[in-house]
Amino acid sequence: MHFSIQGRFHQQVRFLRRQFLQDGDLPFTDVLSEKIVSQALTATGVVWNESIYRPLVTLWVFLSQVLSADPSCRAGVARLIAHRCSHGQSECSAETGVYCQARKRLPEKFVSDVACQTGRALDGQVDSQWLWKKRRVYMFDGTTVSMPDTPENQRDYPQVGTQKPGLGFPIARLGSIISLSCGAVIGLGFRRYAGKGQGEVSLLRELWCVLCPGDVLLTDCLMSTWTEMVLLRQRGVDTVSRLNKANRSADFRRGKRLGKGDHIVRWPKPGRKPINIDRETFKAHPDFLEVRELKIQVKQRGFRTKQIVVVTTLLDPEEYAKRDLAQIYRARWNHELDLRSIKITMQMGILRCKTPGLVRKEIWTHILAYNLIRTVMAQAAVKHDIQPRTISLKGTIQTLEAFQPHIDCQGHRGSSLREKLYQQILDCIATHRVANRPDRHEPRLRKRRPKHYAFLRKPRTVIKNEMAKGVTKT
Repeated sequence: MHFSIQGRFHQQVRFLRRQFLQDGDLPFTDVLSEKIVSQALTATGVVWNESIYRPLVTLWVFLSQVLSADPSCRAGVARLIAHRCSHGQSECSAETGVYCQARKRLPEKFVSDVACQTGRALDGQVDSQWLWKKRRVYMFDGTTVSMPDTPENQRDYPQVGTQKPGLGFPIARLGSIISLSCGAVIGLGFRRYAGKGQGEVSLLRELWCVLCPGDVLLTDCLMSTWTEMVLLRQRGVDTVSRLNKANRSADFRRGKRLGKGDHIVRWPKPGRKPINIDRETFKAHPDFLEVRELKIQVKQRGFRTKQIVVVTTLLDPEEYAKRDLAQIYRARWNHELDLRSIKITMQMGILRCKTPGLVRKEIWTHILAYNLIRTVMAQAAVKHDIQPRTISLKGTIQTLEAFQPHIDCQGHRGSSLREKLYQQILDCIATHRVANRPDRHEPRLRKRRPKHYAFLRKPRTVIKNEMAKGVTKT
C-alpha cells in the first residue's frame, strides 16, 4: 500500500473508531480495531485509490444513514460535505450518484466480516457477572424484512405467493444468533421467505458454527426437534426451548421424576431420516436422547399462555433448578425485543436499496451499527456497574448522534478533552434506563385511527394508466 494511501487509511480508521468511543482508556476499545478492518479489506481484495469515496468513507456514510432519522442518500452525502468543510478539506459534489456507485463497489464480504467480528469481539470480552451460571447464553430466532418492489429484488426474494403480482413487496427471511449478556449479533443468515430449505431450521444449521462447547442456546418451539438437539449436543452446546406440541406430547407420569412437573425422559430416534442430513450421519446418531421436560405455570397478568412445557438438555436438577430454567427461557423474549429494536428503532424493517446485493449490504450495515451501539452501552454499563440490558438502546442512539459532531471536533484538540467528552457521553447513556415494570399489562389495541385510503389492488402502472384515461375505479 502506498505511504500516502496507508496514511489516509489509518486516519480514516481512527476517525471511524472515535465515532463509537473506540479510543482512550475505556473498556472494549478493541472491538472495532484497525486489525479487524484491515484484515476484512485484505480478504476482499479491495483496491484503494485517491477518490473521495474510499471503502471506509463509504462505510461511514452508510453507517450515518442507518443511524439517522433521515436515512436518505442525500442526507448522508450532506453529512460528508459538512465533515469535509469543517476539516478544511476540498469540496465534493452534493449529487448522490457517485456515492451510490461507491456503495455498489463496496464488497459485501467486507461489511459482513466487520459486522460479525465486531459482535464476537464484544461478546468475547463481557464481564463474567453478565453470564448465566458462568455460561454464555445465545438466542436464535428468525424474522422478515421487506424491500422495494423491483424486478431484481423480486427475483432473489419473491413476495408472498398469495399476493397478486405487482401488489406485494419482496420479502427476505433473516435468522440471527444474539448474545443474551450484551445483545451483540454474532451470526446472521439470509433466505427467501418460502421454499424448500428456506426455513429457520436451515438458517440455524448455517449459523451454529459460531457456537462453542459449553454454550447454551435458547430457541422457540420450532427448534425443539430430536435431530437439532442431538447435533447441537454433539457440538457440546446445550439447548433450552419450548416443546413443540404439534410433534410431541409430554407425559409426566413417565421417566425419572425430579419434582412436580419436572422429569427426565428418553426421546427415541425418529423412524424416518430427516431430509436435511445424509443416511450415514443419521445411522451414527444414538438411538435415544435424554431430555429434561419441565411444566411451567405462567401467572403473569396479560400473558396469553398460562402453561408451557420447557425442554432442555441441562439435566442436573441441583445445578439447574426448575426456577432457573423457567427464568432463562423467559429471557428468550429479549431476542424479540432486540429484533424489534433493529427493525423499528434502527429502521431496518423496510429496506431502501433496489438490488439484492445492496439490500444485503444495507442489512449488514445495520448489524454493524447495532453492534457498535451495543459496545457503547457495554462501556456505560461497566463504568456505572449495571447490566447492559438495563440501558435504553434508543436513548444511546439519540445521545451518540447528538455528541458525534463534537467527538470529531475534539479529535484534533487533545486526548484529555476527548476523554472528558467520552465520560460525559457514558454518563448520559447510563442515565437512560429501561423501566422495570414486571406487573405491567396492556391491551393489544391501537387508539389512533389510520387514514381511510383504499388498498392498491392493481399494479401501480395499471392504475396510473386508468387515471389518465379517466377511469378512477381501483
